[in-house]
Amino acid sequence: MAPLTRTETSRSVIERRAFSWTWLGVAPFFLFVAAFLIWPTLSIIAQSFLDQERRLSLQNILELGRPFIVSSYVYSLQLSAVTAIGGGALGGLLAYAITIGGLPRPLRDAVLSFSGVASNFAGVPLAFAFIATLGQLGVVTQWLRSVGINLYPAFSLYSFWGLSIVYIYFQIPLMVLIMGPAFEGMRREWREAAESLGATSWHYWRYVGLPILLPSILGTMVLLFGNAFGAHATAFQLTGGGSQGNVVTILIGAQISSDALANPGLGNALALGMIVIMGVCIGLYTWLQRLSARWLRS
Repeated sequence: MAPLTRTETSRSVIERRAFSWTWLGVAPFFLFVAAFLIWPTLSIIAQSFLDQERRLSLQNILELGRPFIVSSYVYSLQLSAVTAIGGGALGGLLAYAITIGGLPRPLRDAVLSFSGVASNFAGVPLAFAFIATLGQLGVVTQWLRSVGINLYPAFSLYSFWGLSIVYIYFQIPLMVLIMGPAFEGMRREWREAAESLGATSWHYWRYVGLPILLPSILGTMVLLFGNAFGAHATAFQLTGGGSQGNVVTILIGAQISSDALANPGLGNALALGMIVIMGVCIGLYTWLQRLSARWLRS
């Protein structure tokens, strides 16, 4: 009788799980991903291999080797690498200061709150803020000129380094938000064990702290790289599309919507190249995060 009762109970549990309504909660997420990620990706892949007469062709892929397109990818890769390293280094130091550094808790809360807002501050508002600050008539530019320091014409907000400064502005808070929990995950016992063996602070960070945090730091920098590589609105607002031969995202927009350069097939091929680069970034980030989680669990 007892085995029969257990069998009925197990069957009842399985039936309840089979008809769980919990899945309805994640249904909007999957619908959103399907509509705005999977379907556009499949469309881009298909359109990349069609010519303007809708016939199968490799012409769009072959045109990716044209000099101005290669130059655009190199420019975007350099811009992403510089802002990922610069934003990662400055953001990492700030995350260390508000966690392990022991700064007052109100200051820590203020920095985290600001980071949450600033990491999403991009596009038109961010471009306007920097033009009003570091543009040729910006308040900081004018103040520096009044004390004898002329930023222009040696510096331009619309040049490579000008764009880098703007990008780093939203890369730093993203680094703080991601690396803050990683610093807080460092166990006090590890430092105490190192100090009991005679290790100095330098030895602790050289042989214990940095190797443990390195996967998280590199993974976050990869994420920053992808974040900068996919940015469009900020660069477009700063340059007005004038650097369309340099930034890949602006070049894609010009190929799809511009009257002068309209070639949707080439625009889709450019987007396909971006998808490949972003896929590599996501793969690297996932692998490094798993490596970091394994270190912190051990």
